[in-house]
Amino acid sequence: MFLLQEIKDSLLHLAFPHICAGCGSDFLNKESQICLRCLSLLPETNFHLHEKNPVEKIFWGRLTLESATAHYSFTKESLMQQLMHQFKYKGNKELGLQLGRLMGKSLLQTSRFLSVDALIALPLFPTKEKRRGFNQAEILCDGIAEKMKIPILKNCIIRPQHTETQTKKGRVERWKNIEGKFKLLQEEAIQHKHILLVDDVVTTGATLEACGIELLRATNLKLSIATLCYAEH
Repeated sequence: MFLLQEIKDSLLHLAFPHICAGCGSDFLNKESQICLRCLSLLPETNFHLHEKNPVEKIFWGRLTLESATAHYSFTKESLMQQLMHQFKYKGNKELGLQLGRLMGKSLLQTSRFLSVDALIALPLFPTKEKRRGFNQAEILCDGIAEKMKIPILKNCIIRPQHTETQTKKGRVERWKNIEGKFKLLQEEAIQHKHILLVDDVVTTGATLEACGIELLRATNLKLSIATLCYAEH
């Protein structure tokens, strides 16, 4: 019986190989998308443990925040870029969910985020979300919520207008491109709460700033930000 199961597992692995999203190794736990070696190499920032960290400094004088963090550093041609590519553009939602769980686990290590009441994923423009098939920030929220045991609030804020890609724009151009492109729909759902706004990457912070300004229209709202990656610009 054991031999038959082993043969079955081997055939399934040939048909649907389970390999590390980072290095392609097949030496990994079947519940994980990342092998232990790659997990050990991920560039954690530990920003969540420190006030006045580089992500918080991005928003100084621009957005009133309780706390802000990014879990990993992002650089080009890196392991983190490979994982982000697999997640966002290859549709590896299980990888995104695992990365979200890692974020949630880290946020529980500090009192700075323990008063958060609920999560909100940075919304995508509907056409872009339809084309991709999912909102990567929502997948990260699913993983964070699983660890932190807090709800995800959906459809509170939307992104009704299309914007050009931010990738090749400078800070001022990014702000002009995104200004006023979010709309708060359900103020009553977030007023008097501490909300954690979640996204995959923060660079200049223009998109998160625009979304945060709209969220802060809600009465007595406290706002924090958490992203998977921090990319210096």
